[in-house]
Amino acid sequence: MAETLLFDLLVVGGGINGAGIARDAAGRGLTVCLIEQADLAAFTSSASTKLIHGGLRYLEYGELRLVREALTERERLLAIAPHIVRPLRFVLPDAPGLRPRWQIRLGLLFYDNLGGRKRLAPSRAIRLDRDPAGAALRPDFTRGFAYSDCRVDDSRLVLLNALDAAERGATVLTRTRLETARGDRTGWDAECASIQTGRRIHVRARALVNASGCWIEAVRRAAGLPPADRVRLVKGSHIVVPRIFDGEQAYLLQNPDRRVVFAIPYEEQFTLIGTTDIAYEGDLHDIRVSPAEIEYLCESVSRYFTRTVTAADVAWRYAGVRALHDNHADQAQEVTRDYDLELEHTPDGAALLSVIGGKLSTYRSLAEAALHKLRPLVGGSPHSWTGEAPLPGGELPDGNFDAFLDDAVRRWPFLPPPVARRMAHAYGTRMERIVGGAASLDALGEPLGAGLTAAEVDYLRAEEWAATADDILWRRSKLGLHVPSGAAARLELYLKARADAARLGARP
Repeated sequence: MAETLLFDLLVVGGGINGAGIARDAAGRGLTVCLIEQADLAAFTSSASTKLIHGGLRYLEYGELRLVREALTERERLLAIAPHIVRPLRFVLPDAPGLRPRWQIRLGLLFYDNLGGRKRLAPSRAIRLDRDPAGAALRPDFTRGFAYSDCRVDDSRLVLLNALDAAERGATVLTRTRLETARGDRTGWDAECASIQTGRRIHVRARALVNASGCWIEAVRRAAGLPPADRVRLVKGSHIVVPRIFDGEQAYLLQNPDRRVVFAIPYEEQFTLIGTTDIAYEGDLHDIRVSPAEIEYLCESVSRYFTRTVTAADVAWRYAGVRALHDNHADQAQEVTRDYDLELEHTPDGAALLSVIGGKLSTYRSLAEAALHKLRPLVGGSPHSWTGEAPLPGGELPDGNFDAFLDDAVRRWPFLPPPVARRMAHAYGTRMERIVGGAASLDALGEPLGAGLTAAEVDYLRAEEWAATADDILWRRSKLGLHVPSGAAARLELYLKARADAARLGARP
């Protein structure tokens, strides 16, 4: 017989929106169960451009409300997660024949002032033939602009929201699939199953939240409901190549088709290039970057930089599919990134909230809006709180990451500088839980490649739901770009040994 778990809220989907809603709900005193069919952030939420930004190009489509909200959230996220959200300066070259310079200047003035910017430098015009940022560009690009936004570790942003939810009392079940859900006037009976063990779990919840992203229709089918209205699936693809320019600045590049492509410093040694926008109808479990998309992205950056980029340079590629709110735009890149929260009741009276669309940048305000909609049904505190409470590890003194890193380097001088920086960014103050009182690298246990140690892996297993090498190398970190050949297989053996020991009740 399946065990029965009782909750106020069942949230289906362990991406950024589901994790954010679970965190907000748990902090309001609600009992919450978050289920995810794979790893947290296994799909779209780890396949972003890794930015917290207003979306400069959305001003062209008149999305002032969305841009204002995203820019306001940018300030909040800088404050509550200064370890994983970092300022980033962008260079936007003026491309003759495309958007006129006056239009870009006007858009940047709006961008500077829409969202209450306090922490970031304002935009300005620059001479690329004189500024160091122009050194990597072709000589015909002589003028441009610089403006500010932020970068983020997207999968860790998801993880930290789920972690905070769990520490506030939420139950987080990864690799757990919703099989069926049946509603009545008092709530939902949901049958779930562990993908790893086959264990059956019966969840009784007063309301159901469908935050499953591109699986929104699959969840509706499991609940016996018709397809959602106005959902459009759009694929975005990225490539990572060896670094093509010096400096810490990123670039926003205009294309002749009026799309824009980002080129962003990534993992010290690489450049992240993206994204595309293509309608998608394929297998959601097998989302791939097409050769045509790689060619498009290579041509986009080669049009601007002195160094030509080709498909042979690609070190890594990834793609994600977004379930967007269909505003009947002709082109995929014109589909709104704004979100829609659709609260409905089944014929039997059960409440379902469907999350459609949204951006990484606005996940927190989306979650807040979701809880306000659900409150008449499930109760909970009316007070908003997530805009001020730091995410786990984000309690840096004065929010000063550089000072925190300097202190970490003094405290643990045996850590190689790249390892200390990576861990400080990933874990913030929770770096203490991994390194603690260690006085040497040897004290952190078996080295597993690129600065990863047994102590860190054990922490990720125990605290962050990591179960596979991919969980650790590509979502909890991006060490997959750095570890030597065979490291993933070695890590899998280590994880298996730890799991076997846990099952036998032995000391881990």
